[in-house]
Amino acid sequence: MAKVFVTGHTGFKGTWLCHWLRLLGHDVCGYSLPQNILNKKELESAMQKFKPSLVFHLAAQPLVLASYKEPLLTYQTNVIGTLNVLEAARKCKSVKAFVNVTTDKVYENKENGRAYKETDSLGGHDMYSSSKACSEILSQSYSKSFLENSFTLATARSGNCIGGGDWAENRIVPDCIRAIYANKPIEIRNPNAVRPWQFVLEPLHGYILLGEKHLQGNFNFGPDSVIPVKDIAKKVVKFYGKGKIVRAHCNTGVFNTPQHEANLLMLCNKKAKKLLGWKPKYTIDMALEKTVEWYKRFKAKENMEKFMLCQIEEYMNYE
Repeated sequence: MAKVFVTGHTGFKGTWLCHWLRLLGHDVCGYSLPQNILNKKELESAMQKFKPSLVFHLAAQPLVLASYKEPLLTYQTNVIGTLNVLEAARKCKSVKAFVNVTTDKVYENKENGRAYKETDSLGGHDMYSSSKACSEILSQSYSKSFLENSFTLATARSGNCIGGGDWAENRIVPDCIRAIYANKPIEIRNPNAVRPWQFVLEPLHGYILLGEKHLQGNFNFGPDSVIPVKDIAKKVVKFYGKGKIVRAHCNTGVFNTPQHEANLLMLCNKKAKKLLGWKPKYTIDMALEKTVEWYKRFKAKENMEKFMLCQIEEYMNYE
C-alpha cells in the first residue's frame, strides 16, 4: 500500500483515479480547486502533513473554449499551478514518483495525417493547448534542474476521454447526454473533427503504471484507431435508445475562428506499449456503451460509487 496525493481529485478523471487507487488498497489524499494549487503555502502544508510517496497532478483548467475566455487563469493554473505542485513535492522528502497529467493537445498539430510521437515538437494554437505544452517544458526543465537525486518525474499525454461523470461543457458526450436528458436535439459544432477517443480508464491505467514503475519522460496514452465527432454522437444515440442529432449554428467571434479547434489529432502509443506493457483494452463501441450505461444509472438515481467500482473491476479483469 502506498500513500498517494492526487491534485484535481474532484474532476472527471481525478474521481475515477481516486476510486481505482483506493480499490487497489492505497491511502489517497485529494487536493482540488485551482485557487488551492495556486496557494503555495496551503499546498505545501497539505503535502507535508500527508507525506505521500506518489503524486498524481491532474488539477487544471482543462477546456479549450474556456481558455479563450480566461487566458490568465488558464496559464496561472496550468503552468504556475504545476510549478507549485512540483515545488511542494520536492520539499516533501517522502515523494518518490510524480506523474504530471497533460494532454494530447500539447503537440504542434500540423494535421498531416500522422500520429504524434513523444519526440515531436510541442506547440498549441489555443491558450489551453499552449499552457499544457508549457507545463511539459516546465516538467523537463524542473527534472534536469532539481531532481537528479530526488523523485522520478513523468508526463502523461492522454487522448480524449469518455466515461461516466463528465459534465464539462462543449464536450461531445456530456453535450449529448444533457440534450437527451432535456429531450432536446443534440447540436454538434464540428461533426467531422477526428479525435483519439478512449474510455477514461485506459489512460488512468497508464498513469498508475507510470507511478508504480517510477519511470521518467513523456508518454502518450491513446487508442489504436480514431473516429469523427459525428460518429460518437450517433453511437451515443444508439446505445441510449433516443436522441436526435443536428448541426449547431455557428456563432460569431473568437469561437468561430478556424484555429480554435483542430480537425484531426492522433497519438502514437508504441512507447507506452513497449516500456509499460500498456495497451488499449476497449473498442470505441465498448467504451461508449459503458459510458451511456453510467449516465442511465445516474438518471435512475442509483449508487454511482458502487457502479464505478464495478466498472473499474470489470476493466481490470478484461483481457
